[in-house]
Amino acid sequence: MNVLITGGASGLGAAIARRVADDGGKPLILDLHPPKDDFPCMQADLSDRHCAERAVHGLARAHGGLHAVVTAAGIDACGPLNDVPAEDWERVVQVNLLGTAAVIRAAIPYLENEPKGRIVTVASTLGFRAFPDATAYCASKFGVVGFTRALAAELAGRVGVTMVVPGGMDTAFFDGRDPQYRPGPDAKLNRPEDVAATVAFALAQPPGCEVRELVVAQSEEPSWP
Repeated sequence: MNVLITGGASGLGAAIARRVADDGGKPLILDLHPPKDDFPCMQADLSDRHCAERAVHGLARAHGGLHAVVTAAGIDACGPLNDVPAEDWERVVQVNLLGTAAVIRAAIPYLENEPKGRIVTVASTLGFRAFPDATAYCASKFGVVGFTRALAAELAGRVGVTMVVPGGMDTAFFDGRDPQYRPGPDAKLNRPEDVAATVAFALAQPPGCEVRELVVAQSEEPSWP
């Protein structure tokens, strides 16, 4: 099974890629950076729609099509709206929401050729609950929630659609932030491998059976419910 994974070079995306490989599939990585693992990859900036579309077609054609897509790429720009440079704020929405839509749009023709083509989007608990100084991230992830729900209705019976909603994870996502926007030393975060197992569960469903939405969070996650 060929599974295209955006953001597959690090964090959750890398954990998903390793899980796909462990399960006997072929991860196809679309990322701004090359992966550490020896998986097929095309480098692309998801904020550039044309670049993202070319990368999807390139990977699909080079490897005989796509069976599934997982949109795990995500970035953030923390701070009050007036303090975050407009370019940085808009890039979060471009990568997290518009990049997700661009990749899926390009992938749908390949997925429709498969008996159990699947899409898994990665939203966030901050796609349901708003936090201050997170307007860009919340806007993008609230958008992913609405986009995925509409897409599931649109593709019903043609391509399976699942939305995974992770809480905070122990990845490099928080590196380089101002300390006030980083988890504290006592923060309880999920392992990305555990979230990857949830994605694998969604991908493994038989034709005609779909897991529509999955929330996966550390048991004491403060942003859920």
